Amino acid sequence: MSKGAASSIVKMKFETLLDEVDGFGPFQILILILLCTPRIVLPCHFLLNIFIAAVPPHRCDISTLDGGGLLQNLSLEQRLTVSLPVQDNGIPKSCEVFAEPQFQLLSNSSSGAHLPTVHCRSGWVYDNSTFTSTLATEWDLVCDRKSLSKTTATIFFAGVMAGAIAFGYLCDKYGRKNTLLASYILSIVFGFCSAFANSYILFTVLRFCTGFGLAGISLISVVLSIEWSDVGHRALIGVMGSLAWCVGNMFLAGFAFLVTDWRMLIMTVTCPLGFAVLTWWWIPESARWLLANSRAKEAQTYLNKCATFNKKPLISNFSGSLQMLSNMKIKDNQEKNYSFIDLVKTPKMRQLTLLTGIIWYRVATTYYGISLNITGFGLNMYLTHFIYAAIEFPAKLMAYFFLNKIGRRKCQAGTLLLTGTCIFINIFMPKGYLWHVRSVIATLGKGLSEAAFTTVFLYTTEIYPTVVRQNGVGYTSFVGRLGVAVAPLILLLEDVWTLLPQIILSSVAIFSGLVSLLLPETLNVRLPETIDDIEKSRLVLIQERHLLWRHDPHRQKNVSFTYIQTTFF
Repeated sequence: MSKGAASSIVKMKFETLLDEVDGFGPFQILILILLCTPRIVLPCHFLLNIFIAAVPPHRCDISTLDGGGLLQNLSLEQRLTVSLPVQDNGIPKSCEVFAEPQFQLLSNSSSGAHLPTVHCRSGWVYDNSTFTSTLATEWDLVCDRKSLSKTTATIFFAGVMAGAIAFGYLCDKYGRKNTLLASYILSIVFGFCSAFANSYILFTVLRFCTGFGLAGISLISVVLSIEWSDVGHRALIGVMGSLAWCVGNMFLAGFAFLVTDWRMLIMTVTCPLGFAVLTWWWIPESARWLLANSRAKEAQTYLNKCATFNKKPLISNFSGSLQMLSNMKIKDNQEKNYSFIDLVKTPKMRQLTLLTGIIWYRVATTYYGISLNITGFGLNMYLTHFIYAAIEFPAKLMAYFFLNKIGRRKCQAGTLLLTGTCIFINIFMPKGYLWHVRSVIATLGKGLSEAAFTTVFLYTTEIYPTVVRQNGVGYTSFVGRLGVAVAPLILLLEDVWTLLPQIILSSVAIFSGLVSLLLPETLNVRLPETIDDIEKSRLVLIQERHLLWRHDPHRQKNVSFTYIQTTFF
């Protein structure tokens, strides 16, 4: 190889090679489509507890009460009257029964509120008009045990947190594709097993394991699709992929409406992963990861497939270029196994890790805090859930427009600051005749919080270097799930002071918006490959951008051959 050729290769970045084989063509669209099925499954499991843990109307079972044989001569309505105390709205209390039958209530309209009661002694009778069965009806998770029904969601997300850490490490060590298959299999096995659980404890254990497996799908599908995309289309790829969440969320409303038995519903939302396993064979490994791990020949194989699929000619001296790139990226760390420790070993990585953790925690807290507290439209729970899911579509499309228009950092900060502002306005908005205005502002806040979530997924993937990208995304996802777990606890503070939850959520959103301004901008910037890319200020020749986009005349005419100084902080 001549000196001039070697010099050209040294200046070459991975994006340069990716541009040669087309960084956004049929190959990338195929990857996106293949990863859509598992991403549709994610909200079906993440929000499944809304339906399988629902507590239907119920009352104490009085079938075993005898009342000295006198109850046998009474109608069912009369038996309920003498056996169950009623609330102010005339509905029987769910968890109490009179200590003794009160026959005098048959001749007067008293509620019997002053009469002695005891807890249900013979179980409960449930209204099955909406659900055939739920966790609550299966194991009587009502009254004193009502909290156990909500606990299943907490345990599930604990599994997601553990999976985020584990898969973050495994993906950077063993590659994206193989680890993705492992997450598919774990999710299928434990998902179906949980549908056959015969005890509450076994069910919670299996749901934890299901969450563990699904965490891998959540992380890898985002990273893998973006690592195969060129600079100019990363936002489009990220937003298009996230639309699968909206589709899955709407499907969940339909599945839950059609399948009212909790066991069958779990199996229904898990089944699509079987199709995902079949399509896994066509998913390529990340060429970026292969290069970062000194596997240039395999990277060449996948890049050749990309070129062929996109109907692009193979690059001249393809093998030599890839080998040179591989040597450049890992010459000092060829045998190094990266882990979460590398996220905090060096000063700027430490700062990056701290800031992204703060933002993820607060984005998740705000999003789920609003989602759990937003007022419905007076419709049934299925239609309400469908509408809430559909609202996220325009939010994501808005995020895409602004991601490319004003950049990642301003979009992240703007969506969070506006979310906090919407919550703050509703704190002081009168609840009387302006209820419709409050609903519009609350809905706008929810849409903005979803846009913030969409942005942070893409932003985080672009910020972390390839060698620890999956570790970084795993860490931030773990912190985000902590925020999910905290959100319901914040809402409980309403008992202390009615406005306290809204004040906390507003403050959290505004603070995280300000923190995001400390992050680097990644719009039209190549993905960092090594930790050195983060730690060292980089002199970037705009000529590199010319090499990267030389086939794009529109961009080419804006290129000048001057030096610019870029830093991450």
